[in-house]
Amino acid sequence: MLPLRDSQPSRRIPFITVILIIFNVVVFIYQQRLDLPSYYEFLDRYAFIPAEFLAAIRAGKFYFPLITSMFLHGGIAHLLGNMWMLWIFGDNVEDYLRPAKYILFYLATGIIAILAHTLADFNSDIPTLGASGAIAGVMGAYLILYPHARVMTLVPIVPYFVTIPAPIYLVIWFVIQLISGFTRGSSGIAWWAHVAGFLGGLIICIGGRNRRKRQEQASN
Repeated sequence: MLPLRDSQPSRRIPFITVILIIFNVVVFIYQQRLDLPSYYEFLDRYAFIPAEFLAAIRAGKFYFPLITSMFLHGGIAHLLGNMWMLWIFGDNVEDYLRPAKYILFYLATGIIAILAHTLADFNSDIPTLGASGAIAGVMGAYLILYPHARVMTLVPIVPYFVTIPAPIYLVIWFVIQLISGFTRGSSGIAWWAHVAGFLGGLIICIGGRNRRKRQEQASN
């Protein structure tokens, strides 16, 4: 199911979400302008490779692709799909968290997702790239922050438009990722990164919301 829009209005312009989308698009355009040898060199330098990450950890070095890989995409469909999901759900999460916390949250859930992918295949020398782990974190946060929102979705096979509660859409999406992680692990898609990013975003937001409630109770 493809989400088309949600029912939750934003109170502010989602500057960080817009900047993230623009930056991802600019990086992708740059990737496409590289010749083939330069393109592979670019991926070797900035995409995440689990085996190289573990080697960097053993050497006591920071592995920059832990961050840079979130802004790379392997194709136009990969890019457009990720940026569309970020636009649908990211504006409201940014609205709630505010810009500074939102960008930290985005990077944190992206890192959680990448580390989960590493645990699933720590000897892999295949480059991993994409924003989907961080965006999955945004979706997990949306589930907690906006449980009463609704999402208009397109069922492509029919085709058919249907508006359903956001939690139903998000849980269905999560279950698909989870099942795919068990059944389609070698498909080239980092399913466990999606699962971990989603759970990371969900847990962080539950913890943050509970902390806010305790602070409000203490101030009363």
